[in-house]
Amino acid sequence: MKFKRGDLIEIVDMGHGFLGSFYDGNIISRVGKKTYIVVFRTLLEADHSRLLREFVKADKIRPKPADVVVSGFYMGQKVNVFANDGWWDGSIIRKIGETEYLVHFDSTNQDIIYPFTNIRVHQD
Repeated sequence: MKFKRGDLIEIVDMGHGFLGSFYDGNIISRVGKKTYIVVFRTLLEADHSRLLREFVKADKIRPKPADVVVSGFYMGQKVNVFANDGWWDGSIIRKIGETEYLVHFDSTNQDIIYPFTNIRVHQD
């Protein structure tokens, strides 16, 4: 897939401790046939002076998924949770109260409670 300057994207991070996470960004420019310069929308440079910019291979980029409006989630449903500046793959374990869900993350074998507003339908 080809992207153009300004496209809203998500960048996958497969590094140690980041398996199953995606980060919001924009395309700055294309470099060669399979590499882009991207700017992350939630990550900063090490010195915190500006948003992080990196060279990223095309196979680590996907279009930003469309927003899917839902009124709730069901047990076992695959979801993405916004935490630590990115979207993480998880699955719903159960609903907690009116607006929170317990989510299990296979990548870390953790169960964590998140508000409904930090959860979206899993999209690949």
